[in-house]
Amino acid sequence: MDSEFAALEAKIEQVVALIHQLRAENEVLRNQMAAAENERLHLRQTMSAARERLEGLLDKVPEQTPEDA
Repeated sequence: MDSEFAALEAKIEQVVALIHQLRAENEVLRNQMAAAENERLHLRQTMSAARERLEGLLDKVPEQTPEDA
């Protein structure tokens, strides 16, 4: 009977350790996801600014007429 309790106690300790490990991994993954989301937002802003600059430059380029060609 004591050996059964000891085995059960060992398994419970393993489960508790696994829960702690998974919670820590989950926290790391949440942080990585938040960082990736922030990076994505930054890249979208950078692309939007670049698009606006490019559109502004294109607006300044005179259109070519058939006589110019």
